[in-house]
Amino acid sequence: MSILGMDQIRALFAQEAEVRLADLDRLLLQLEQHGDDGTLIRSIFRELHTLKGSAAVAGLDDVSRLAHELEELVVELRSGALAVSPAIIDTLLAGADQLGRAISGESAGGPAASPAGAEPTVAELVIDGKAGAVAGADSPTHDVQSTPVPEPGGVVMVQMERLDELVRLIGESASAHLRMGRMLMEKFGVDPTLNAEFNELSRTLNELQERAMRTRMVPLSTITDRLQRAVRDLAREQGKTIRWDVRGADTELDRGVLVALSDSLLHLVRNAVDHGIESDAVRVAAGKPVGGTIRLHAMQLGSEVIVAITDDGNGIDTTQVRAQAEGHGIDTSRLSDEDVLQLIFRAGLSTTTFVTDLSGRGVGLDVVRTSVEAAHGRVEVRSETGRGTEFRVIVPITLAVLRCLLVESGGQRFALPFHRVVLSQRFDQSGQSSAEGLPVIWVEEQPVPVSDLAGALGIDGGPADGPIVVLADTARRHGFRVDRLVGQRDVVIKGLSSLLPHLPAVAGASVEPDGSILLVLDPPGLIQRARQGARGAAPVQVTPATSQARHAATPADAPPTEGSGAPLQRILVVDDALTIRELQRSILERAGFQVRLAVDGLDALAKLAEEPSELILTDIEMPLMDGFALTEAVRAAPGLTNIPILILSSRSSEADRQRGLEAGADGFILKSGFDEGALLVAVNRLIGAHR
Repeated sequence: MSILGMDQIRALFAQEAEVRLADLDRLLLQLEQHGDDGTLIRSIFRELHTLKGSAAVAGLDDVSRLAHELEELVVELRSGALAVSPAIIDTLLAGADQLGRAISGESAGGPAASPAGAEPTVAELVIDGKAGAVAGADSPTHDVQSTPVPEPGGVVMVQMERLDELVRLIGESASAHLRMGRMLMEKFGVDPTLNAEFNELSRTLNELQERAMRTRMVPLSTITDRLQRAVRDLAREQGKTIRWDVRGADTELDRGVLVALSDSLLHLVRNAVDHGIESDAVRVAAGKPVGGTIRLHAMQLGSEVIVAITDDGNGIDTTQVRAQAEGHGIDTSRLSDEDVLQLIFRAGLSTTTFVTDLSGRGVGLDVVRTSVEAAHGRVEVRSETGRGTEFRVIVPITLAVLRCLLVESGGQRFALPFHRVVLSQRFDQSGQSSAEGLPVIWVEEQPVPVSDLAGALGIDGGPADGPIVVLADTARRHGFRVDRLVGQRDVVIKGLSSLLPHLPAVAGASVEPDGSILLVLDPPGLIQRARQGARGAAPVQVTPATSQARHAATPADAPPTEGSGAPLQRILVVDDALTIRELQRSILERAGFQVRLAVDGLDALAKLAEEPSELILTDIEMPLMDGFALTEAVRAAPGLTNIPILILSSRSSEADRQRGLEAGADGFILKSGFDEGALLVAVNRLIGAHR
């Protein structure tokens, strides 16, 4: 049995310390926010005590000594000699930061920074003498035992490069398997799908690929402590009182996506503190409660994850944004306030005229948009003067594998990310054009311009005469006519070489079973390219002939729309999450429904007392009255009992589904399996059944 060398011991300690310091930060923030519940201070002491002992074993005496100083300060808190205060938390957090820097320096091969040298000791960090003298080394600590480093418990630390290589090899194995099936068909006339062993291998490879992808998934909670720390420190620096609230921290997404988003989310929460939340005095003068709230709410909807960062501050001054835009030569006279809000993502424009150390660093919201779009996502903003602002970051769960619609155009095959596909169907031409001179189709009563996909990509091949695929980005829809639809499947995406020129309409590439390269197109870039090349296009109008829409309701299920002579069907959306409410409202209003919103069950009952609805769409987990109680109350009310109720929830257990149905719900949709088409089909079916 080999004995670990000192370098190996220090490497193990660095891994352990990274986890323990993250836990230490989290515990300190909990202590400041909620006070001691009888276990927090004890847990903080235990983390420091373990770090001290482990550092000593690793021969890191400076780290061990600093941990001991912090430990002694916690002893004072535990004994009651010191009271928990923001100043004491400042000291402990700063000390934990020192520990991290010292450990990082030692693990990198250089000497650890001396806490007593260039940086102040813990005793010197104590503010206004509130901590008094730090207790000496002889202070009693014998009643708390050092907690041994827990066994890994089946968890193995693996470098991301190895996981990426594993995913790549599995993808190549799947491609080789498909090539073998093709060879059997072409050379021997054998249909491989009729062979049980071939099908079993296909199933195993698919399952292996899915399991490998799951190993890359991490919860958002891995970065929420860092975001909370940033909010806390900046609020202290600016003298603001701010509450931090997190919901959906267990939402998982690909680690690569999360890494790509972490700096953007950090910028957005710092922006909320700096520009969003007012000072306590300003809030009181405006009749608002002392202390603002910044909330991070994450959720999975279908193949996407939405992370919303909301503040209840003063909102974005669109008048100021207009003035700045005009100064940059942008004509805003024809722009609505909603359109003006999108201008803050342009370089050089800001949400405020006051430059601070934070806002004057040259890193603006344009950088946030760029980094989010690099992760194949989009960022949206909503704001109401005096009420607050919400930024939504919407990204695919993973970048390594995307569900794609495969199409042929100009003699080549392309993949379109499925979460950007609104519908695909065949249309006939008949005579009207868009403002850009492009053909127009009508989708959910809205005109959508159409381009040939091959033409938009600059490929020769003549005009296409096949179906049209409608794609969507953050704010626009655009149709692309293709030669034919090939099908849909999961595509393992690889980035293009950095040696190639930037291709704004291409997201990546994949290798086909026959060895050819399949380009995965980037819908936002493709839409932008088509719009820029639209000048001079011949005016033509197209109208739908046969419907094969992915998300469109069938004519029998289609709701009445304005101008049809029939009243609009009324739907009440009930959800305490602003993001979910607004998302559902936009989908339903676009489909021709009249939508009202409620924040919980009690609010919903009040709205129903004012005016009934043809359907209720409700979440389960809400304050005051949850979705189960709301369903039971509606079923018990004589005037409401026949209203269909559809539950949309993140709860996935069969017990929750059964409880909802027993309470009287007519349907149950999981948020994780949510898409626009499934929602509209369920809504139309329920309303049609109760007419």
